[in-house]
Amino acid sequence: MNPRSSQITVPQFVAMKSAGRKITMLTAYDYTMAEMIDSADIEGILVGDSLAMVVQGRDNTLPVTLDEMIYHAEMVGRAVRHALVVVDLPYLSYQVGKHRAIENAGRVLKETCCQAVKLEGGADQAEIIAALVSAGIPVMAHCGLRPQSVRQLGGYRVQRDEEQLLTDARAAEEAGAFSIVLECIPAGVASEVTAAVAIPTIGIGAGTGCDGQVLVLNDMLGMTGGRVPKHVKAYAQLRQPIIEAVTRYRDEVRNGEFPGPQQTFE
Repeated sequence: MNPRSSQITVPQFVAMKSAGRKITMLTAYDYTMAEMIDSADIEGILVGDSLAMVVQGRDNTLPVTLDEMIYHAEMVGRAVRHALVVVDLPYLSYQVGKHRAIENAGRVLKETCCQAVKLEGGADQAEIIAALVSAGIPVMAHCGLRPQSVRQLGGYRVQRDEEQLLTDARAAEEAGAFSIVLECIPAGVASEVTAAVAIPTIGIGAGTGCDGQVLVLNDMLGMTGGRVPKHVKAYAQLRQPIIEAVTRYRDEVRNGEFPGPQQTFE
């Protein structure tokens, strides 16, 4: 049996909206974590350019490269057997014209086991979305707060322009996007946008009216140090237990307790 024969496809993902089934997504950046969250039977895994902050320790998503995204996506894609895997197109990989966008997005599909790409934009990126879709590349759009536009937006702010959000969502749908991430917008506006389009909306900081939800895995597991965004809920608190485990290991090595007889070969 093909181990990927039960993997969710783009049409199945889209059909969840009309079926009234809520969609669950999380980010993943490596094989081990992707395998674990995929075993929990969620519907979508996003290889997010948030890896710039989560993995690389950067201040924003702008520095991450296409090669780096493909490197992480290849690991995640090999691990997943159930969820639809979507990969972020990083900054300046699709804003550089239709032909370059197709070439770059095409690399993601050719060099990984992932099924779709995500790009930030709505009406302003409609031509790029349409070009990618016409080339056989499934596209998830991203409206509302756009981390790649953080310089233009003046920071990570809630986006409240309902008219623009509706315009962006409708333009993305018309261009052929199969889904739209709605980030950091008022819950009522997100509900209006969700009702206005036939494709699924995936919320992050956008209330319960969206067709699904996505969170950054490290935030959801309570592994993030410092300030945590308002829209995050930690379903575990793993940061301190990890630190404590490393501390015990450190102490046992220093005290000569590890390795013990059970970890030693005769």
